[in-house]
Amino acid sequence: MDFNVGLFELLLLVSALVAMLVRRLHMPYSVGLVIAGISFSFLASSRFPEIPLNKDFIYNVLLPPLIFEAAFHMRWGEVRRDFAVVQTLAILGVLLSAGVTATGMHYLLHWEWISGLIFGTLIAATDPVSVLAMFKDTGVAGRFRHLMEAESLFNDGTAAAAFRITLAFVAGAQVDLITVLKISGVVILGSVFCGWLIGNVVLSLLHRADDHLVEITFAMIAAYGSFLLAENLHLSGVLATLIAGLVMGSRNAVDPMTERGREAVETVLEYAVFAANSFIFLFIGIQQARRNYDTVWVSIGIAVMVVMLARAVAVYLCCGLFSRSSLRIEMRHQHILFWGGLRGALALALAMGLSPDVPRREEIVTVCFAVVAFSVFVQGTTMTALLRRLRII
Repeated sequence: MDFNVGLFELLLLVSALVAMLVRRLHMPYSVGLVIAGISFSFLASSRFPEIPLNKDFIYNVLLPPLIFEAAFHMRWGEVRRDFAVVQTLAILGVLLSAGVTATGMHYLLHWEWISGLIFGTLIAATDPVSVLAMFKDTGVAGRFRHLMEAESLFNDGTAAAAFRITLAFVAGAQVDLITVLKISGVVILGSVFCGWLIGNVVLSLLHRADDHLVEITFAMIAAYGSFLLAENLHLSGVLATLIAGLVMGSRNAVDPMTERGREAVETVLEYAVFAANSFIFLFIGIQQARRNYDTVWVSIGIAVMVVMLARAVAVYLCCGLFSRSSLRIEMRHQHILFWGGLRGALALALAMGLSPDVPRREEIVTVCFAVVAFSVFVQGTTMTALLRRLRII
């Protein structure tokens, strides 16, 4: 069923009411939305229209503004010092996480290696939306917050590129080191070029615009245009949009945006992120209520443990590489990087977009939803207590 206007308005209303309620209850917004989605599905199961929760809607509609907004607001002044740490976590960390996850799913649940690798790559990226929102509310700032935000942004690009490479092997590409390096280089460099190209073309147009409405339009074109261009070229739209956001958000000596235009763009992007996250977490709740978990409870339990172990290996090993340098990360901050590694929109989008001929496709999707729900309910709700215990707040 097509996504009708009435359903769209109803979900926005629910999102607004939940946002008002969770602020009074001091509850993470994402948790409130998932609970609302579950409740809504049960209360209106007979009359509630089928929601078009598919890869195209999440990946092509909801994901680009999330990636673009985060990159647009990236503060390079704070991140530049830790760029080596960020890239180590985002590249080596994602590969370690995906590898440990695939190995665990293969040996503990006897999944085929290809199924384990697909699940490992799609679940490796973190999306700590509720954690970063809580940081903002509780006043957590400084190096650690920027490090966590930058890592979550860049590992989205790595995970999306790794996932596309894995699917190339599923499609029958020859598996050897040369092929891996070739496909990786094409996907990564091609995606970066798409984002850089669109970002700079839009910036050149902004120099000729002095209308804030036109500037908003150009910003949205950069977000969606870079994504769609890369995807149509069989590259990584996530990585392309990330680069376009970084190019658009950079503040040089001469800012191509007017002051009013930049404020307007930031406001529109902020609302787009609010709406996208609202839909995503409501969908998680609705799907949790509708999915059948009778035959996969064991798989879910093991998957949660394996994914958490993989995240721990990635964080502590990568941070350990800098333990004797000026970029050393405090152990308590490493604990937050580990526990704050929530999963979200990217994992769901990649899982929903799997081809029906992928081995264990339905089990992968169901387990993915369960892992995302665990990260939202368990990790998201206990983060404040952990921050207090570690004396960060």
